[in-house]
Amino acid sequence: MSRDDERGDRPRRSWREIDAMRGRSKHTSSSEPRSPAARERSRAATQHYLKQLDGLFSKAKGGAEGERLEKAVRDAFGTPAMAAACRSYRDALGLPEDVGLLTLFLDAHDSEIVGAVLAALHAAHGSGKLRATSGLRTQLRLLVQEPDDVVAESAEELLAKL
Repeated sequence: MSRDDERGDRPRRSWREIDAMRGRSKHTSSSEPRSPAARERSRAATQHYLKQLDGLFSKAKGGAEGERLEKAVRDAFGTPAMAAACRSYRDALGLPEDVGLLTLFLDAHDSEIVGAVLAALHAAHGSGKLRATSGLRTQLRLLVQEPDDVVAESAEELLAKL
């Protein structure tokens, strides 16, 4: 008895047909096109999951978005765009927890941001996380000369504690 007799009259499939069958699910029909709404929902779900994964594997506060905002602040350091970069970071993630990045915010030239940063530095000093460096002391001495009294007094208090 030959092999053809065992299989019956069924024609033998080519390797191309076999490969095509492997890629197709038996539970869905490939002949039915997906609606644009279904494709959009699928794309949105994929983006959502990828954003969550970025957050899991990122070291910075706020995940990949936090890294992007931190890079923007560091790149804007010493430029007129510094205040806008600091505001964007603060609005999205709040003030940074990293004292090094927080001290960069002191150069924002925005009384609201600088006042909030000084309050955060007072809290960091109270918890023992703030190291008194010569660069920080210099920044505080410059802020003591600010025309905004609230900022100047807060900087002077922190400088006295250090």
